[in-house]
Amino acid sequence: MLRLTWVQPEDLLGHELRQARLDGREPSAIEARWRVAGGPDAPERAGASPHPVSRYLRLLAEDLLDELADLPSALSEDEPTGLARITSLCGDWPAPPGRGQRASCPPAALEAAWLGRAVGCLLGKPVEKLPLDGIRALAGAAGNWPLSTWFTARGVPADLLAAHPWNRRSAPTSLAENIDGMPEDDDLDYPLLNLLLLQRHGRSFSTTDVARLWLDELPPGRTFTAERIACRNLLTGIEPPRTARHRNPFREWIGALIRADMHGWTNPGDPAAAAGQAHRDAVLTHTANGVYAAMFTAAAIATAATGTHDVHACLDAGRRVIPPRSRLARAIDHARELAAHHQDFDDVVDALHAVHAPAHHWVHAIPNTALIAAALAHADGDFTGSVCRAVSGGWDTDSNGATAGSIAGLLAGTPDALPERWRAPLKNRLATTVADFDGIGFDTLAHLTHRETTRP
Repeated sequence: MLRLTWVQPEDLLGHELRQARLDGREPSAIEARWRVAGGPDAPERAGASPHPVSRYLRLLAEDLLDELADLPSALSEDEPTGLARITSLCGDWPAPPGRGQRASCPPAALEAAWLGRAVGCLLGKPVEKLPLDGIRALAGAAGNWPLSTWFTARGVPADLLAAHPWNRRSAPTSLAENIDGMPEDDDLDYPLLNLLLLQRHGRSFSTTDVARLWLDELPPGRTFTAERIACRNLLTGIEPPRTARHRNPFREWIGALIRADMHGWTNPGDPAAAAGQAHRDAVLTHTANGVYAAMFTAAAIATAATGTHDVHACLDAGRRVIPPRSRLARAIDHARELAAHHQDFDDVVDALHAVHAPAHHWVHAIPNTALIAAALAHADGDFTGSVCRAVSGGWDTDSNGATAGSIAGLLAGTPDALPERWRAPLKNRLATTVADFDGIGFDTLAHLTHRETTRP
């Protein structure tokens, strides 16, 4: 029996109840109706519950999802989704560069960014979905804690591997003993899709252009959470930006953030333009803090792409494009304060988990963005330190490693600045199902990306 993940209404309902509490809606009465009817909790780590429910519960879940979406939010004034309102709340919104002052980002730096994104993603793949204590135990048993290189099963006791099994899909291609090029992952597929987007439509693309590109080029089985919901909504005739709101409890999760790199790479020195592009992309699938996470990332990357700023200035630029009273702004500020005051990054991670883990799903954008910011700040932008800290903090390990690696790779400036132990196993080869990119080299991707930075 096929149990399609991330779309069954009865599985979405529990996630929507949690999301309602986070974004200032009061769902208690609706939740009571679901519980009285025998409705189940949302799957904690998987995308679908193991068994179907009755037709009655499925129809009830659909009705309750719509009722929850109609509840008023107490946070709507401080957490808008429209770009005009976001910019009005950001008192320090970055100014565009003057005429003739547009910065450039050389292909070597872009290659380092692509490589960094791949390295961080691959490092995090085998431990995705594992709890924090499992990640620490697996790395420690291999003599790799604090984390400093690839995960391995060599030397790890069998009982520990049984208690904390590697990610089933990723282990065959992401442990030190079996890495052979960069395997496919959505954290690399989305930058490729956005490269196609810019090649076809330029930097003035619309959200509708993003939607059409996905329908043409993105296999639905390669989408997850908010992206899968948006594709479903498009196929039922729902148009953007309503695709992000209709029965989509994942609209503040991490999906838009992992699509943001290309918007930053192609706008060096212009964090406002990068954030604007990220916004047009993100609103297909996300709202509020899910959108802000993408804007934060794009602006930070655009600043790193100049080659003239340290990581702290990059994080400052990202912080300027998100509403100051939003939950994400508070989480990033707190994360950076922790990074500044704790010498041991484990203490930073423990504090972040104590604050965010009780209320948030492990794929939610707020805790993951905070962790990325803390990792980059604590490592002072060092490449190995950044990717290892981001992955060692748990939650969405491959996505966090990818974003940290992209920024730290840009700051490193050239591929040779990344240690050989990270670069060599990737063999300058990326696997993907996106268009004609399968097997492409990161050097070629850098040149294609650089071409888009120089287009009018």
